[in-house]
Parts: sequence; structure tokens; C-alpha cells
Amino acid sequence: MNLRVAIVDDEPVARRRIRRLLRPERGVTIVAECGDGAAAVQAVRSLAPDLIFLDVQMPELDGFEVLRALAPGPLPAVIFVTAYDRYAIAAFEVHALDYLLKPVSADRCAQAVARARAALAERRAPADSRLLTMLSEAVGRRWLTRLPVRAGGRVVIVDLSDVDWIQAADNYVTLHAGRHEYVLRETLARLEKELDPDRFVRIHRSAIVQVDRIRELRPAFHGDFVVVLRDGVELTLSRGYRARVEQIMGRAL
Repeated sequence: MNLRVAIVDDEPVARRRIRRLLRPERGVTIVAECGDGAAAVQAVRSLAPDLIFLDVQMPELDGFEVLRALAPGPLPAVIFVTAYDRYAIAAFEVHALDYLLKPVSADRCAQAVARARAALAERRAPADSRLLTMLSEAVGRRWLTRLPVRAGGRVVIVDLSDVDWIQAADNYVTLHAGRHEYVLRETLARLEKELDPDRFVRIHRSAIVQVDRIRELRPAFHGDFVVVLRDGVELTLSRGYRARVEQIMGRAL
């Protein structure tokens, strides 16, 4: 079966990789390459590809928002592509055909294309009613409540209500939940955008805390404070983040 494909990713290197991996596939025609979500919406509406390789993390409109923008119109089959494996659960909740983790291997790309051909041949991928229903429901679901985290060969689902604070370390974060620590490949800045701002607050360039875990605030030097959590952990509230903490606490410090 012939496939008309669109590749959507804000990273040119990632688009080139998918294009290169698709070259050996017979009957595949790339009809569009897009570097942002808005261009992807326009391309899908005008070109109606059969299949879209869709990056999750993009500026302005992310992959899920692209699909929401397209619904309830005709939808292509979807293969999500991303560097962050924590999106796997959300990807399959929207009934994506497959989920490819960067850097994408030739074998996994071939498997995904084969799955797309089979699904399209059975006429069950585009305009899937379950996908449209999920996208409609997801509009009101703004903030993260759970995170899948790899731990010892398993994927552990961490309930964010159990997380006391989050610590940054380069392109990783550590979720501190009681006696447990979970390491996630993600930046603190990106994760912060998906956390409920009424529950989580940034107190330092390398730390976010759950508000109801704060037990005490003690003045330190140069406008900083020491944040003491319920379990006794002490963290620094930097002067630059003080205004947001004051706002969420409802009073000046």
C-alpha cells in the first residue's frame, strides 16, 4: 500500500533522520515537512497525508495540541516521535499507532511503518472515533498528575501528589517522593510548564517544591530564605523566585 507521509519536528536533524529512514520504504511519498505545530495543522488540512510522524515537544503547539487543532476533522494515522519517554502513556491514550523514542533506529521505524500500513489497510487509523473522543476530553485536562519513570528495568507510574520536591541536574530531574527518588530525563523548565502552578512553585533555578509540603520559611542572606519541608529537608528560596512564593502564599515574606 502507498503511503503519503508528513514529518513534523522542530529539529531539522530529527526531520532529516526520519526522511533518511523512510527512503528504503517502497511506496512512501513524503508530502510535507514542518518545523512547528501551526505549519503542521495547515499541511495536514491542505495535503491530507495518510500518516504523520509527529514530534511531541514543539514550541507554540505541541504534538497533542496539533491533533486537538485538527479534530474533529479527518485525522491521519499518527506515529509520535520524541526524546522523552514519559510521553508514552499519553501517546497511547490518544491511540497513536506507535511511539518512537529518539534517536529513532531503522528497525523501529520500519516496524512503525509496517504497523501503519496494516492499520490503514483495515481502515481503522484515520479519524478514529476513540481518538476524537479522547482529544475532546483532554482539552480540559491541563496539568500533569502522573509521570511514567524508568526504574530498574521497569516503568514506575509516579503520582505527583506524592512528590515533595523536584531537583534539577542538567537535562535530568530527580523526583523526591518520601524515601523514594526517581530520575527522569527532562529539564526542570519544561516540566515546570506542565505542573499545576497552584500546587507546585519554583523556588530556585534547580528546585521546585509542592506547596503543601512547606513547613517553615526562615530568612537567610541577601533576600534569600531557607525553605524547610515537612520531612526536614532544607532548600534555598532565591530572591528571584520570592515574588511567586509570596503570591501563592498570599502574603509578603
